[in-house]
Amino acid sequence: MTVKRLSLAAVYVVLLTYAAITLVPFLYMILGALKTKVDFGESLFFPSGEGLFGVAWDRLSLDNFKRLFLEFDINRAMINSIFIASVHAVGSTLLSAMAGFGLAKLRFPGRSLVLGLVLASLIIPGPLLLAPGFKLLYQLGLLDTYAGLLIPGLVPAFGIFLFRQAIIRGVPTEMVEAARLDGAGDIRIFFEIALPLVRPMVGAFLLISFLGGWNNFVGPQIILQSPELHPLSVALNNLRGTYGVDYTLVLSGTVVSIAPVMALFLLLQKEFISGLTSGAVKG
Repeated sequence: MTVKRLSLAAVYVVLLTYAAITLVPFLYMILGALKTKVDFGESLFFPSGEGLFGVAWDRLSLDNFKRLFLEFDINRAMINSIFIASVHAVGSTLLSAMAGFGLAKLRFPGRSLVLGLVLASLIIPGPLLLAPGFKLLYQLGLLDTYAGLLIPGLVPAFGIFLFRQAIIRGVPTEMVEAARLDGAGDIRIFFEIALPLVRPMVGAFLLISFLGGWNNFVGPQIILQSPELHPLSVALNNLRGTYGVDYTLVLSGTVVSIAPVMALFLLLQKEFISGLTSGAVKG
């Protein structure tokens, strides 16, 4: 019993140490956003002073956040990011689920070939497609539009594979066949039977897709050339000055950027974990 308790205590010590190390960058970011430029250059974490614990608490303020919203058009950038991430999340989740359902439960000629192409596309590096994708969007007249940014990522191969695995495991074939005998079509079966049964995967992939759309920097930087269309990721990059970088302003923008996604993760963390687990084993 003593050995078991010591082992458990050692595990807790390791986990707490790892958690503390992980939280250090977040602490640095938050304190950097609250400090002045002078204090940021002179102190690593807390500004030194005559306050409690030797900290100048009066020099920590929200002035950088006020500057961010008053002097720069961050409000528009946040609205753009919410729109891009929401459309990307809902669209890619719905279309990936439909494609995964088709590959899991429908019988049609060439199904194995389509599945093979989906799996093969997973090994293609994304940066390799930037140049031909840019050329194609230029020829289609979709540069500097949200359509040109969103359409190429609406049916990700990774999402199709995850939903296929989740539907194979979570949607009994007998239930699908019984629904067909009762006269239900494939669309009705998908929305009323398959989708509710893989709800954890839906929540997990919604979160993954939202994070991908929210944090996307390379795509908007290349495709969206008008500043009024830029999302938050690109707008924060534009905070760099010609002769230097105001890191306190950049850090305050980073805090604003990660706050919504952290809140979303806290709301959907159960669905995220159970969703990834539901697609982990092939039935």
